[in-house]
Amino acid sequence: MIGTTEIVVIALVILVLFGASAIPKFAKSLGEAKKEYKNATADDEPKEAAKKVETAKDDKKEESK
Repeated sequence: MIGTTEIVVIALVILVLFGASAIPKFAKSLGEAKKEYKNATADDEPKEAAKKVETAKDDKKEESK
């Protein structure tokens, strides 16, 4: 497991390699990529399946009356 010291060293290396001005740009692009990934993986099929199940339950209740 990575400890605090290792994280600090990695952060310093990144700061030295890319400079302080590149880090916010990188963080922004990382956040946008995460958002796009989340939107792409969000699937409407489970919602549609849940609606079908509810409709089937309602139909069955009406038939049993």
